[in-house]
Amino acid sequence: MKLPFALPKLKFNRNMRRRLTDRAMSLAALMCVVIALVPLGSILFEALVRGAGALRPTVFTLDTRDGGIGNAIQGTLILISLTSLVSLPVGILTGIYLSEFGKGRLGGGIRFFVDVMTQIPSIVVGIFAYSLILALAVLGVVSPRLAFSTTSGIIALSTIMIPVVARTAEEALRLVPNSTRESALALGIPEHRTILRVVLPTGGSGLITGALLALARVAGETAPLLLTAFGSGFGFQGLNQPIESLPHTIYTFALDSSTGLNQTAWGASLILVLIMLLISIASRVASRPRFASR
Repeated sequence: MKLPFALPKLKFNRNMRRRLTDRAMSLAALMCVVIALVPLGSILFEALVRGAGALRPTVFTLDTRDGGIGNAIQGTLILISLTSLVSLPVGILTGIYLSEFGKGRLGGGIRFFVDVMTQIPSIVVGIFAYSLILALAVLGVVSPRLAFSTTSGIIALSTIMIPVVARTAEEALRLVPNSTRESALALGIPEHRTILRVVLPTGGSGLITGALLALARVAGETAPLLLTAFGSGFGFQGLNQPIESLPHTIYTFALDSSTGLNQTAWGASLILVLIMLLISIASRVASRPRFASR
């Protein structure tokens, strides 16, 4: 049976489909962002709510043996500083070699080794540092007391930090255009001066960002310090003595049955989060263009 009138056809043109697809993908991306931020937000919320009450003035002045975190903050800053002194020169020089000269088999082998080192679990790094000190002690090179010491902790953290710095330094220097290098070489500037005066300043922001991100990673490591720095109830007593750190304090206080120490562990967690947040903000500031357009 034919109707006396024609039914209108629903026409979805290409623009309508594009709009629907765009909105659907935007909504999916937003949901993924929310899913990713929920765990981070919950951790920050718990650390802020539970840790803020523990941050009394006495907590910063007392050592861990008295229920404070003063020596833990001191130890963390010392470990970060000394690890940076060891890792940054070695990592940046390795990145320079891989970027500027690592085109052959040797460069490929070093690059593969660096990639493998970045994937090694931190607990394995701690075992390596501990075993290295013991092996040297058997040979009579060092004292067995260094197995649990600040030096052993620095070795473990440097083993983690050096490959990260090397990889980020290589990627930062690869972003420098080859035309910049060629222009300097065409002017008769030696290659080593081209690297020092042209390549490094051009990729400087990337180098700083990579160094700070690597620093943020080692600042929160706990597993390697359990087998090396070991922890101490006192302040810094020397490179051949154990040293306390915030991650180790959080671990030991969280396992304690005392309610007060559990709350102090949350306070130490909040301090550690703030330290890593400051490092991340510094890396973002360092990654900005040096000359912003006005």
